[in-house]
Formats: sequence, structure tokens, C-alpha cells
Amino acid sequence: MQVNETSFSARLATLQNPSIMKTLTGIKHGVERETLRINPNGGLAQTPHQESLGAALTHEFITTDFSESLLEFITPPETSIDKTIGQLKDVHKFVMTNIGEERLWPMSMPCFIENQEAIPIANYGTSNVGKMKSLYRVGLKNRYGSMMQAISGVHFNFSLPDEFWEKWLADDSTIKADKDSISSAYFGLIRNYRRFCWVIPYLYGASPALCRSFIKGKETGLPFKTLGKGTYYLPYATSLRMSDLGYTNSAQSGLNICYNKVDSYIASLRAAINQPSENYEMFAGKKDGKYQQLNSNVLQIENELYSPIRPKQPTRSLEKPTDALDERGVSYIEVRALDVNPFSAIGIERNQFYFLDVFLLYCLVKPSSFMNSDEYHETEANLNAVVEQGRDPKLRLTNASEPVEMKTWALQLFSEMLEIANILDQANDTQDYSLALAAEKQKILDPSLTPSARILDHLVNENIDNGNLGLSLAESFKSELISSDYEFMNAEDLATHAALSIEKQRAIEQQEHVSFDDFLVSYFSDK
Repeated sequence: MQVNETSFSARLATLQNPSIMKTLTGIKHGVERETLRINPNGGLAQTPHQESLGAALTHEFITTDFSESLLEFITPPETSIDKTIGQLKDVHKFVMTNIGEERLWPMSMPCFIENQEAIPIANYGTSNVGKMKSLYRVGLKNRYGSMMQAISGVHFNFSLPDEFWEKWLADDSTIKADKDSISSAYFGLIRNYRRFCWVIPYLYGASPALCRSFIKGKETGLPFKTLGKGTYYLPYATSLRMSDLGYTNSAQSGLNICYNKVDSYIASLRAAINQPSENYEMFAGKKDGKYQQLNSNVLQIENELYSPIRPKQPTRSLEKPTDALDERGVSYIEVRALDVNPFSAIGIERNQFYFLDVFLLYCLVKPSSFMNSDEYHETEANLNAVVEQGRDPKLRLTNASEPVEMKTWALQLFSEMLEIANILDQANDTQDYSLALAAEKQKILDPSLTPSARILDHLVNENIDNGNLGLSLAESFKSELISSDYEFMNAEDLATHAALSIEKQRAIEQQEHVSFDDFLVSYFSDK
């Protein structure tokens, strides 16, 4: 078992060793799904986060993201795909039954919003940590505008079990499975993910169109076409959410975050957090007695870094993510390039789990050299090309500075990924992984099967607004979820979770003895 062999075939042979293969059943997943609450007419809900859903600060399954109206549903890490899907469905059903006539917006790009002042910033209560979360969002509004923050996505969390790492790294006498070697392997996965992640928006991008309110007053420089009363679209786009129009930050393009080693990643991220920004100095200090951001640095905190993937380590109370990574290494990775699946009531489908397992394990097994700045920018250019023009049959990407047809490169990747799918099938005594891969390959061969093409086909053929389609799907999904049965958590369980979260928030607020000003100074002080 020579894990450090440079060839893919050698590493593949290692993975096929029975003692390693059997550990693959311990792969864990979690899902974080974001969705806007909307009124029956399709407008953004202005109501506060419902008390029956619990406290957004402390609830482990139901919280809010940027806005009071932007819900986020979280599932715990599980080995069973069916259990994760069932838990996510249970949370959706509970929420649907507790938000009255409101619905959940089924798309990544937001519904019609008159202006950014109509997007209420999330409220996490009166504790210092709650105030800090809200102030961070005020800073995001001031820096980038609230419209960008109203975009929804799905985050897919993935981890391999300790038993896998012990076996995978065991044969090299110079390496033992510890936080450093495991983190190094995860960063190898991350680098390959960045090389190949243009595949994700091609297969799952579902935001080729957006509401005119989203780009009102903006100079986009893009050749938009129009539909209905207010829909803008690009004919070959896959995921405008992932474009410069969407949830990215072109202001961060010069940060040079390093993904070669965990230490260099932490150092480059900490440098950005401590680097003053002339652009954000205008929001320094207080205005009318209130702070306008956490600080005036390039990044207020680590979470402000926009990336299609993140190395993660669960944080303790008030612990910074970089400190958690530094102390305990990488625990899992978070895939952040997924649009909300508008053809699923819960924003993601079973087939996506199987494919993503194959893809991410492929990224781990495929040899992964360090990445210089030129290659990093090449991966960014490839991703941007696919999100804006992914279904253009003439699209060419760049691989190691050489132009290549996207379809040709994709088919090469799928050929190698089939080896991984077959191993996962064997380990789990199933055919689900190879069948999922085959289904996704059909999208490479026929772009009309992609979600972005299916949505545009419907909009163009019916000449309807993106908003009308979204509202129709929202109503259908509300009925579907309310009439469904609970699987793993029932209404009483989730009501108990909600009540306990409120108690936890109150307890945190009652223990507060430090002013918010002093709290911020303490949090950002050097250790």
C-alpha cells in the first residue's frame, strides 16, 4: 500500500485493499440548506424568525443566515444517506407547518425584492455573541449590499472516518495518521477539487436566470436576454449564483489564500483578517451610536472568505475557525458550489450524494501537487467560464496552461471516476454510485438534461418570469412537505429542540457581564 506513489493507478490499487475499502462505509455527510421565507404573492417575508422554530442563535437544526427571512437547515453528520435526507425532510416539514401562509423559495437567486432595505438583517438576541453575529451581517451589507447576501445555496459536508486514515496512511513508515497528516491529505483533496470543481455548476447549476431587481442599477457587462416582465438570463449560463454577480467577492481576488498546507492556509487567512482595507475604512467606528462593521480589515472574520470549498473543524464557544484548525486540524470539508436544486422539495436529491461521494473521493485519490498562483487563477477562470457559458458546445477551458474542450476533459474525469464509483459500490454492496455517475455523465453528453437547461427551456417556451416558476414550485413543495410523514424526528421532538434552544439563548444572555465594546476588543485581541 504505497499511498504516496505519484500515479493514480497505484493509489487506486491501495484504495482497493479490502482493509481500506471496508472503511469507506464510514464516510459521513451533512447538509446545510438555505432558503428564503416568502409571502403567498412571492415577495420576501418581513416577519421575524418565528418563535415556534426556536432561537436561531442556539438551535442545532434550524437557524438563519444573513437575514431574518433567510432560513438555514442543518443536518448532523451521518453515514446513512437515507437518514440525512429523511432528517432534512423532517426539518422542512416542521418549518412548513410553523410559518403559516408563508412558503420557502425553491431557487438560489432571490425572489423579487424592491430594494436592499427590504431585507431584514438576522437578529440573534441581546447577548454579546448574538450582537456580534448581527453586526457581522451589518458589515456585509455595507461592504457588498444585502442583495448578494439574499442568495441561497446548499453546503455539502463530507468526512472520512478515522479508520480510513489509519489504514490509508499506515504503509508509509514516515507518516502516522495524526491531525497533520490527515489535514495534509484533506488539503490535497481541496486542491484537486479546485482544479475540477467546474464540473459541479455544470451538473447542478440551477440559476441561469435572475430577477431584474437583483441587478437594478448595476453595470454587469454581460449579454443578458430578457423574458416576461422582469427575468434576465444568459443562454448558456449554469449558475449565476457562482458568478461575479452572485455569491462571490471580486474584492478578495488579490488575497492569495494558499491551499498547499494547513499552516500556509491559516497564515494567509489570518493575514487577510488583520490587513486593513482602505475600501472599508469608511465604515470604521460608530454611526449614530452604532457600529457599522466588526472591523475595517479586508475580512471581518474568517467566514467572509468566499470559496467553493472550505476545510472545517467544529469550533468551541467563541473559538475562531483558524484557531480550531490550528489546534485540531481538518475534521471535514464543506462543498459550497451547489445551487439549491429547484426540482427537489428539500433542495438536494439522493443522486447528488452518491455522485459527490465519488467526486470527492476521486479528488483525494488523484495525485495532487501543490498549486502556484498561476494555477490557482486558472482554476478560477475555468469555474467562471462554466458558470457563465457552461452549456456552450464550443466552450474551452484551460488545463495546465493548455486549452481543452470542456466536454473532452469532463469525459476524461468521468472515466477515472468510474474506478472510484466501482470501489464504493463494492464497499457498500450496491450499484448506486456507478448508476449515479452514469446518470450525471448523460448531462455531459446532452447539456439539455442539466438543471440550468431544463429551467431555461421552461421559461423560454412558456415565456414566463423566473419568479412565476419559483412561486409555482414553492406552492407545490409546501403541499408536498405538509402531507408527507415524519421519518426520524417528529413534530414533538422538533418542538422540544425549539424550546430548549430558546432556554439556551436566555441562559447566555443572563450570564453576560461584559460590555459589547469590551467583548469585541477581547475577541479580536492577539492571543
